[in-house]
Amino acid sequence: MDKRQRKRILIFLVIPILASGLFLSDDLFLRLVIIGLLVIYVAFIIFLRDSIRFSGGYSISEADETISEPQVTAHSDHEESFKIVSKNKNIDVITDETYRPEYGVSKTTLKPHDLKERFEEIVKETLPPGTGHDEQFGFVIERMLTVMTELYNAHSAIYFWYNKKKEKLIIEKCISSSNQLTKRKFDIEDDVLSKIVENGEPELLTDISRTAEADVIRYYDAPQGIKSFAGVPVFYNNDLVAIIAIDSKVEDAFGIETIYSLGRFIRLITMLIGIFEEKYTDTISQKRLDGLLKILGPENEFEDEKELINALPEALKSMIKWDAFVFIYFEPVQKSFKTVKVENTTALKYIGNDLQIDLNGTLVGKSIVTGIPVKIDDTSTGNYKRFSRAEDVSFDGSFLTIPLIYNKQNYGVICFESLKKNAYSNNDVQFLKKSLNVLAYIIYTHSTQKLLKNLTTVDFETRALNAASFKDRLQVDLIKSKQLEVPGTLALIKIDDFIEQETLFDDNPLPRVVSAVSEIIADEMTQLNLFGRLDDRIFAIYFFNAPAKNVFVWAEKLRVKIARKPISVVSKQTTFTVSIGIASTTNKDNVDEVLHNANLALNKALEKGGNAVLNVN
Repeated sequence: MDKRQRKRILIFLVIPILASGLFLSDDLFLRLVIIGLLVIYVAFIIFLRDSIRFSGGYSISEADETISEPQVTAHSDHEESFKIVSKNKNIDVITDETYRPEYGVSKTTLKPHDLKERFEEIVKETLPPGTGHDEQFGFVIERMLTVMTELYNAHSAIYFWYNKKKEKLIIEKCISSSNQLTKRKFDIEDDVLSKIVENGEPELLTDISRTAEADVIRYYDAPQGIKSFAGVPVFYNNDLVAIIAIDSKVEDAFGIETIYSLGRFIRLITMLIGIFEEKYTDTISQKRLDGLLKILGPENEFEDEKELINALPEALKSMIKWDAFVFIYFEPVQKSFKTVKVENTTALKYIGNDLQIDLNGTLVGKSIVTGIPVKIDDTSTGNYKRFSRAEDVSFDGSFLTIPLIYNKQNYGVICFESLKKNAYSNNDVQFLKKSLNVLAYIIYTHSTQKLLKNLTTVDFETRALNAASFKDRLQVDLIKSKQLEVPGTLALIKIDDFIEQETLFDDNPLPRVVSAVSEIIADEMTQLNLFGRLDDRIFAIYFFNAPAKNVFVWAEKLRVKIARKPISVVSKQTTFTVSIGIASTTNKDNVDEVLHNANLALNKALEKGGNAVLNVN
């Protein structure tokens, strides 16, 4: 007898034991208690047995089902048995646990002989030379579309940019079996792409009829027999910026799983947009900083505003893209605005230098008068005059002006023009307005110096008369000399070239040499002399009531004195020489004539090799 049978017998014996109490006891109360216990006991047995069966926990193990049978011989009359064979309950059915989506990508298990080479060709594909940030992003998108086409067995995979301002869609990149994809821009209407834009939700079409294809699918020039379509929006900073669409000529080619799968591609694309935008911003910032340093760097010492203006196009080219550059300068003496620097990188007709700006009826004039930048995104939309009402310009595109204002005074305007429409953003305008403001201060300092030089009669470096003042004073003295019938002589002194000596110095020694030579000349003059500086290296001295012979002797002494006196330049001492040309001014009152004669004598002295004195009567 097994363990299960013994338990059953013991449980059953409780019932007769309690029942015998009914016969052995005469107490009515005790009998009622025994009857109640019997009912409860039997009820528990019945209820517990049924609950085990219906709860599914009821099972009979192999150990419990094993019944030990007495061993019998082959001649036993009781050798009878039967076996119940149950039907196989494992039904072939696909459930949500066993379902695995399979797409139309062909699977090849045979390893080709050039597997490594072909794999490396894919993973090490290089970008085309000269690829910018936009082209790099397009390269990545194109490779993603290739993967989508193969993964979903799609007829086409397309990436659309969405222009929210103009409400238009345009194909950026596509991988398609068809060559009939349209190149035009799409307006937002009532097709499937427009629904994605309007609702900001994915769209799935699994059975597109042939008659409705042209209205639903608008990015082909001709019907393709498209039956299935899946499109998802691309969001960046909570704004819809693009759409990815795939289509197929097979019905029910895509499902909800396809939408979810495309969503993972979208996440990668948004991350790429963020990375490229950050990289582009850093690159632009670095380029703009380099451009500013080309202007404001310590190595840049501009002698005048012309040197600064000539350096601007190259410096600004790294800060903003342009096809035409114009610098308009305010002439403080003439009090007018003129073009002083024009660069045109195209073959189109444009303006030239020295063009006076019309303040009325032109874009630049408007910027000058108001002191506000002017930005035109598309100059072909109106009859715009940029610089002059009589100009002849064949440019169509974007136009931008940045006025240079310091202390409420306009010192010029910088103009950029691009053949690309909408080339300049408001951020570009703000950056250029703030960064180029320092140019206004630099031009202000140079123009102020220029104005002061025109108002003064003395050269700042040598304290000699400047060229204009010297000629005016010389004219007066020539008239006096002629009326008094006294002799006069003009001497031109030029510092000889010192090319060999320049290699000895780290900096240009000319200012120091000019200062030293002018001091020596000033020490040798009298109160009757006029001393002026006509050029960087040329001095002029007029001797009133002095014949040419006496001046010649004086000039020889001066030449020797300068040649023998060492001049300290930086940390070195060296000697320099001068050439002198002398011309008589007796009975002459024409300044240009006497200067011409003195120049002839000076040139002859230079032809002899310099360090000489020559006289022309």
